[in-house]
Amino acid sequence: MFSALSIVAILVALPGCEERPAAQETPAVSKTPEPTATPPLKASEPAPTASAPKPSHACPEGSSGEGTFKDPCEAKGKTRVMTAEWTGKMDDKGPSFRVTNKTNLEILFGQIVVYFYDKSGKLIEVPGGSDSKEHKTKQKCSGNIFAGPMKPGEKAVLTFSCVNKSHVPENTAHIEAELRMVGFTGSDGKKADTYWRNEELTPDDRPKGGIK
Repeated sequence: MFSALSIVAILVALPGCEERPAAQETPAVSKTPEPTATPPLKASEPAPTASAPKPSHACPEGSSGEGTFKDPCEAKGKTRVMTAEWTGKMDDKGPSFRVTNKTNLEILFGQIVVYFYDKSGKLIEVPGGSDSKEHKTKQKCSGNIFAGPMKPGEKAVLTFSCVNKSHVPENTAHIEAELRMVGFTGSDGKKADTYWRNEELTPDDRPKGGIK
């Protein structure tokens, strides 16, 4: 019950949270500080080319790699640099998530992976999942999905157009999400040039509550 492509910006002022217009990739997002607005956002950031600048930042603690899009800083286990928690709410745009940047760097690019569970905690298949090779157990999208940069420590409530009502399976009682990959804003302040990833956070058969 969620659909792709446009990011809806919801500026909703929440204590400690900011909701602003979402950005979009192929799918999109919507941010908010309380009142509501809906300015459209940029489409997703393209993958860096061979001429892309070298990463501006060192890999975050607990990860290693070149830090490029093709060879990101790889982390393992339950290491997270950004979190996304379902608010328990869903409207015509889809479910909303509390997203937190847990680093001391600005984050511009993200890849979110969303899972749906029934009352018993069983993982439910996603209708028309984004990747048939993944057995449709998760809905994902990536790009500049945060309606603009997420500042260090920033919290925001976001609604992603790539995770809308059409993507929510029947009998869904609980929704969980992981930020599998993020891109830190480069020294030019305009594009992400240092990338981090933890693929272990998003197995096909992820249990409710995530990996321990």
